[in-house]
Formats: sequence, C-alpha cells, structure tokens
Amino acid sequence: MIAIALAAVACSASLTLAGASNAMAADQGPRCVKVGKYFTKDHNRYVRLTNLCTQRTSCFTIVMPHQKDPRGRLPKGATKDVRYATTSSPRALYVKNSPC
Repeated sequence: MIAIALAAVACSASLTLAGASNAMAADQGPRCVKVGKYFTKDHNRYVRLTNLCTQRTSCFTIVMPHQKDPRGRLPKGATKDVRYATTSSPRALYVKNSPC
C-alpha cells in the first residue's frame, strides 16, 4: 500500500515538471535567429544575424551589460548585419530569440 502511494507521488511530480518545461518551451517560440559573427567597422559594433526559419519573421534581443538591450526583427530566411553600439560601448554578451 505504501509503495503504491509513493509511486503515485513520484508520477505526479514528474508530470508536473514535464508540464512546466513544455509551457516554458511554448512561450519562447522557435529559435530561428543565429549569430554568424561579431565585428567592428568604422567605430561601430555589429553582429551578423541569420534567420534560419524560412516560414516566419523572427525577433531578437541583443543583450548588453549595463545598457538598454537593442531589439529587432529579421525577415524569414534573411542574413543581416545589425549595428548595436559604438566602440566606446561594451560588447554584446549574447543574442537571444524573443517572441514577436
């Protein structure tokens, strides 16, 4: 009897964790934006982004330390050099996909 009760508790806990991770994945949407490279040109900082999704426009956020994070949209299947700061500003930490 005790074994059955413990098994039921273990199953309900694993279902709760699986449901939470599925909900988090649904909120994020497809991860389409990929970073090609970071580079500097004419005292400006750029990042080359590619939208790997061929069916939809994707949105992104460039995460920067101690500054407002620039946001943008990338058309389906496009590659674009995005200027995000000057060389006097810090470099971007990373680029994350964000919901549109």
